[in-house]
Amino acid sequence: MNYFKDLLALLKLERDEDRRQYQQLTQTTSLTERRANGLTWYPIAIRGSELGRGEYLTVELERTTHQEIPHQLRFGMPAVLFSNHDPKQDRVEGTISHQSGNRLKLTLRVDELPDWSRDGKLGVELLFDENSYDEMEQALKRANTLSEKSDHRLINILTGQHSPTFHSDRPALSLPQLNPSQQAAVNQILAANELAIVHGPPGTGKTTTLVQAIKILIRQDNQKMLVVAPSNTAVDLLSEKLHEQGLNVLRIGNPARVSERLMALTLDQRVNDHPYMKEARKLKKQANEFRTMAHKYKRTFGKAEREQRKALFDEAHRILKEVAQTEQYVVDDLIAKAQVITATLVGANQYAVRDLTYHTVVIDEAGQALEPACWIPILKARKVVLAGDHCQLPPTIKSAEAARRGLGTTLLEKCVALHPGAVSLLDEQYRMHEHIMGYSAQVFYQNNLKAHASVARHRLFDGDTSLVFVDTAGCGFDEQLDGTSSTNPDEAALLVRHLSALVADLSTLYTPQDFPTVAVISPYKQQIALLTEQIRAATDLQPYSAKIAVNTIDSFQGQERDIVYISLVRSNPEGDIGFLSDIRRMNVAMTRARKKLVIVGDSATLGSLPFYGDFIAYAEALNTYQSAWEWL
Repeated sequence: MNYFKDLLALLKLERDEDRRQYQQLTQTTSLTERRANGLTWYPIAIRGSELGRGEYLTVELERTTHQEIPHQLRFGMPAVLFSNHDPKQDRVEGTISHQSGNRLKLTLRVDELPDWSRDGKLGVELLFDENSYDEMEQALKRANTLSEKSDHRLINILTGQHSPTFHSDRPALSLPQLNPSQQAAVNQILAANELAIVHGPPGTGKTTTLVQAIKILIRQDNQKMLVVAPSNTAVDLLSEKLHEQGLNVLRIGNPARVSERLMALTLDQRVNDHPYMKEARKLKKQANEFRTMAHKYKRTFGKAEREQRKALFDEAHRILKEVAQTEQYVVDDLIAKAQVITATLVGANQYAVRDLTYHTVVIDEAGQALEPACWIPILKARKVVLAGDHCQLPPTIKSAEAARRGLGTTLLEKCVALHPGAVSLLDEQYRMHEHIMGYSAQVFYQNNLKAHASVARHRLFDGDTSLVFVDTAGCGFDEQLDGTSSTNPDEAALLVRHLSALVADLSTLYTPQDFPTVAVISPYKQQIALLTEQIRAATDLQPYSAKIAVNTIDSFQGQERDIVYISLVRSNPEGDIGFLSDIRRMNVAMTRARKKLVIVGDSATLGSLPFYGDFIAYAEALNTYQSAWEWL
């Protein structure tokens, strides 16, 4: 089927480009630069080691300095332990099997640590993640084979050859804790035979709706369900909410938000806590002792010592085999009892659950999921629920060519267009003042979104305006190019001045404890660096620093704050707005605010795109347009 062959070709483009960027980053940069880019921990100390599954050695590593640098080392990713004495020679590859704070566990493909690990400075560095691409590629090939061989209903529906069907005779459930659109979505999910889509705009309670639907499906069908999302953070949120509803949740993989509650749901922790593992741990300790004794024999020894060494190793192996059988029994037992398995898209194929199939698979945040990754869990299901918002940020694509040829179009977007009858729109939001919501509702949601009475008019104080556009046109605030990113120092300074004035007003109304939360966001990384610096330097803002977060728009998707400032940066005579033309990013930015949204930008530059011209007209109609001159 050409559908999957085309996707495979796009995935290959993406893999090649991703690998090229990774190689460029690692081969042409120094260790210090790689550490700054979050690819490397250096120096590190070895805090312990033990033989684990398959008799591979797991070492626990801790980064001892530069602990404040954000990094990309995550559970499941391939990494290499190296010695800085000779990084090309002295290296051993493995997989990160746990990561929390400044410690991680690396499972190596050896059964003992190499000699060089005892001297010289050590580091750990991410390798290019071929595994995720391999999993996606295998899923697409399998989907292709299934689509050609048999009449696979679900595949045919998702690729647009058939239409989804529904039980029309099911009595609708009444769920008083949900609003009418949420109830309709749950009933649609229950009635669907193959596909249901939940379109959840910002603040509409998508997670609440999904959790209720999953709970009812499990109660009715008594079937195990798989719940997946593209990011660990989204998986964590669902795992926690499902657990709170009293469901037996098994979290596959390592949570990003490492709280005690979440750790207790993971397969590793559950295995650890299982009553059968007490004896297994004793045995494991014994095996490790035998190994240590065997290693004490130097390599130049006589026949008797060699036999003694071999006997110790043999005994260690025999014990570990017994431990492995116990572990396997425990894993099988835990999986058999779980009602919901939660994982990332690629994590759905983790060794312990690789061969499971499910009646229903739920894919949350499907608007951010790369389609090839979605096919990994889909092939394990008879029915799929896609939930997300295709009007917010799409997945990140490294290859411009692959994006241009359609890899950026998600399965959610395709299915919404192909099967509008399967879509339930959640139409009531519980986050934003109606003026903050209004423009997004008009542009992205055909005015079908309404604000719940509890938030429709909530403000920071009586008489405050919830939406402000501060226009810098004519102020001579020209943007600058800083490396590959744009900055606008004058606009940053104006924004900080505006924020300081607002904070001064609010400090008379709120105590530091209940002070409103603030996000300062921008699409440009360098502008964020500039804003962070200026906010740190503003002495009047220092008492409130715990309440003020500064970051890119992309990193705020899924979050909310009482007050949001957006710095749009672009200001030039050509009217060139760069990737501000991706209006979905602006939809995310504008819908993070609960009670006040302040946007700072140059109307003369922005007006070249109708989206911004219309927004400025919207602000003027609400009488919330300000000229930057008022602040200079």
